Amino acid sequence: MYRREAAGARRGRAGPAYARAVRGAAKLVPPQDVRALVLRNVEPLPPCPVSLAEAGGLVLAERVVAPEELPRFANAAMDGFAVRANDLRALAGSAGPPGTGGPGEPGPSAQLLPAAGSTVLVFHTGSKGGAVSHGRRTMMGAVALLAVLALVLSACTSKTNQGSEKNKGKQFVFGMLLVGPYNDHGWSQAHYEAGKYLEQKLGAKMIYLDKVNSADRPSTKAEDVISQMIGRGAQLIFATSDDFKDAILAAAAQHPDVPMIWSSGDSAWAQGKDYRADLKNLGNYFMKMEYTQGIAGCAAALTSQSGKIGVVGPLINDETRRFVNAAYLGARYCWTTYRNQPASSLGFSVKWIGFWFNIPGTTLDPTQVTNDLFNSGSDVVMDHLDTTEALVRTGQVAQAGKKAWAVGYDFKTSCDVAPDVCLGSAYFNWGPGYLKIAKSVIDGSFKPAFTWDAPDWSDINNADTSPAGFENGPGLSSADGATLAEFEKGLGDGSIVLFKGPLNWQDGSTYLTDGQTATDEQIWYAPQLLQGITGASTS
Repeated sequence: MYRREAAGARRGRAGPAYARAVRGAAKLVPPQDVRALVLRNVEPLPPCPVSLAEAGGLVLAERVVAPEELPRFANAAMDGFAVRANDLRALAGSAGPPGTGGPGEPGPSAQLLPAAGSTVLVFHTGSKGGAVSHGRRTMMGAVALLAVLALVLSACTSKTNQGSEKNKGKQFVFGMLLVGPYNDHGWSQAHYEAGKYLEQKLGAKMIYLDKVNSADRPSTKAEDVISQMIGRGAQLIFATSDDFKDAILAAAAQHPDVPMIWSSGDSAWAQGKDYRADLKNLGNYFMKMEYTQGIAGCAAALTSQSGKIGVVGPLINDETRRFVNAAYLGARYCWTTYRNQPASSLGFSVKWIGFWFNIPGTTLDPTQVTNDLFNSGSDVVMDHLDTTEALVRTGQVAQAGKKAWAVGYDFKTSCDVAPDVCLGSAYFNWGPGYLKIAKSVIDGSFKPAFTWDAPDWSDINNADTSPAGFENGPGLSSADGATLAEFEKGLGDGSIVLFKGPLNWQDGSTYLTDGQTATDEQIWYAPQLLQGITGASTS
């Protein structure tokens, strides 16, 4: 029996009066009631797929069941093989088969090698009619077990909404692949929070796996994870990184009846360079972060005292180049228009670390890159990574007495890691767009569209309507905040157009002629950085 102690019972009080009080207040609770109380208030964590190599130390979330019968014919639970006794004597070089005390006599367990490279555990030996029969544990069952263990499901940290009892068995299930940690306070967490948003709005269930990258999970193939999620009942798949390109293309071809979204890419864009008309189940979803990166650049230019802005960039591709270009154009506009400074006096540089986030020994250290930018004269650093090292380091630099500010990225509350120096955060809000997609799958209207959503200019920080936003940070002055609001208004009503010529590429070639406004294709595909930006255009 378990006893609930009265308050103060462990404090060493003594005496008959206290003993009587404790006896009167104590209540004996049967073990089964304690267990029931715990089970009512504790939920098992939901399952997520991991590879066999990563399953060590984890707990199976469900029974292991082979997907098909092995072998594919009727057989006993314990089968065996029969050989001639003389052959076994020759093999063993003794008077009887290995593991026996003599011909036909039962003996201890032994190992036989019926085929090259395989080992069969023998647990009984006997003879009948001149032949020796060795019972064994079936190797086919072991093979089946190992195959299924490769799809083992372990507990993840997402608390799912299991839906109402009446909808049990009909709950909408979707899968999500995250390239980084689900709690990185950046790119992957923004997607994870969108998944939680779908669970809340739809009563859906999310199956996810984070850190799907070659450094954290070297033996995990993203396309295999997608297949495992579909096997778990996922009716929609979100592949949330450009890094998943090959995997999502392969998975879409392998599972043509399952709708999938590549949260990047141009596979469903008829005008896109990598258009795949054959993949009828794969759509693309992204948002026009060029607007909010322009706002971020403006905030940096309004605040900078040195006139030098640095960007900590990830890897180099069309997406990351156009984001840097947009930030530069926003900074240049506000530097010249609101601060009345010549464009030539604005310093704008980018240094790339080599991946979306830090991989020690593989990428450059983002903390050191941030130091390098400050040491080269920048007093505002813009973070374009999936994680927040640049903001953290900026806070440390400011605490050491230097003038230093930072602009966050990816996640709405990224400023929380260094609020005093943070001018704001240009962030993704995947929830509203993902919700529309999930509803289309549920009602059967899903089509593999290329969607590139603009902010909701009536309120770019509306969590239910705007796919991209900019959250002002505590480091932004009230005066600069008012100017920034004016700039945002101009972007929204079209009176301010950042991607408008004359603009040249970094090598001096023409990007946009005087008065020419960029098309979507000219913005999406950015082969170079713009003239005026210091930093590499290619890796």
